Amino acid sequence: METEDHDAPDDVPPVWMAVSDLMAGLLGVFVLFFIWGAVAQAELSVSLDREKEARAVDRSRLDALETALALPLSQGRISLVNGRIGIRGSVLFDLNSAALRPEGDALLGELAAPLGRYLGAEPEIIMVSGFTDDLPIHGKLAAFADNWELSTQRALTVTRALVAAGLPPTFLFAAGFGEHHPSVPNLDPVSRAQNRRVEIVPVPRHRDGSHRP
Repeated sequence: METEDHDAPDDVPPVWMAVSDLMAGLLGVFVLFFIWGAVAQAELSVSLDREKEARAVDRSRLDALETALALPLSQGRISLVNGRIGIRGSVLFDLNSAALRPEGDALLGELAAPLGRYLGAEPEIIMVSGFTDDLPIHGKLAAFADNWELSTQRALTVTRALVAAGLPPTFLFAAGFGEHHPSVPNLDPVSRAQNRRVEIVPVPRHRDGSHRP
């Protein structure tokens, strides 16, 4: 009696071919991931290099600004931290007044040129901010309704003085914060004097020319 031949049909591929296709697919995926990783690493390296260059430029500009302001800094008339210029209110104004003292007017005249060089063609604009202590303004003879109005008027006075000293009006804007953003707690006359201040701060400028505080 003859036995039947039960061999697999000729059209069924051998197992080794399926394994070969699988390995080829895995190799392709590995190559793709390798290429993606190499491209990502190259982009990260370029990004880091650009960041280092930008920081070096910013540091150079800050150093130049600090050098230009060396005299008022050494005299304690201003402070400079990361490009933020702080001016004590007593240097600029008498108590509860928004009229510049002669000393304050002269100081702002000294600041205008270095600020103009600092800004240059950079996409930044100057925000002039006024701040007060927490003591309310009161009395029938008070020139301002509240600390909001006083701080805003002081910021406007400083802004106009900087424009008069040569800064283009498009380089800066004014803002008043009243007593709501103290630099130190209002505990005594010394701390309150610290909070009566004006700050001159570079902020980014939108491409359309508007500012972003």
